[in-house]
Amino acid sequence: MRLPKLDYNDMTPRQREAHDKHVAKRTRASGPYGVWLHSPELMNLVSPLSSYMRWDAALPEKLREFGILVTARFWDAQYSWNAHVDKARAAGISEAVINDLAANRMPAFEADAERVYYSFAMEILRNHFVSEKTFAEAKAIFGEKGVVDLIGSIGYFSMLQICLNSAEVDLQPDRAPPFAEVRGYQKTS
Repeated sequence: MRLPKLDYNDMTPRQREAHDKHVAKRTRASGPYGVWLHSPELMNLVSPLSSYMRWDAALPEKLREFGILVTARFWDAQYSWNAHVDKARAAGISEAVINDLAANRMPAFEADAERVYYSFAMEILRNHFVSEKTFAEAKAIFGEKGVVDLIGSIGYFSMLQICLNSAEVDLQPDRAPPFAEVRGYQKTS
């Protein structure tokens, strides 16, 4: 990691306060939270947003985990992929969809909700805009609150991926790199 890992005993009072608030809900501050602790004010803002997007958003858990994989793949965020791929499987994302995402291919979706989430995310991430058709499909499937949480999830999960990649958070030692064309924090092809 490009920033030093903060030892709790060496943290400033504000860092300890941010850490303690975070671990009360999550039990530990690892991955991106170890980065955000360097700015305790940012950590205090991001941690509740993270908790909302992970557990309370108006999208089912399956789609929240799927959204993390979609944005992780878009941003080549290996840490996030490795941290969530098993959770996505457990939530019901098929192995075929996971394999296609990892290979950077558009999956052949069986579930409309996954297809629409993916289309919405790819349109906004690649084109910076979402078509009327895709927006209408998302609104029909997820409702107004759900489509707003869909938008928020893509933004938040992208922020998460950018944090992990920019700070080069160490990949999990027990997991293989998930993307064929990425090693460390470099594209190989």
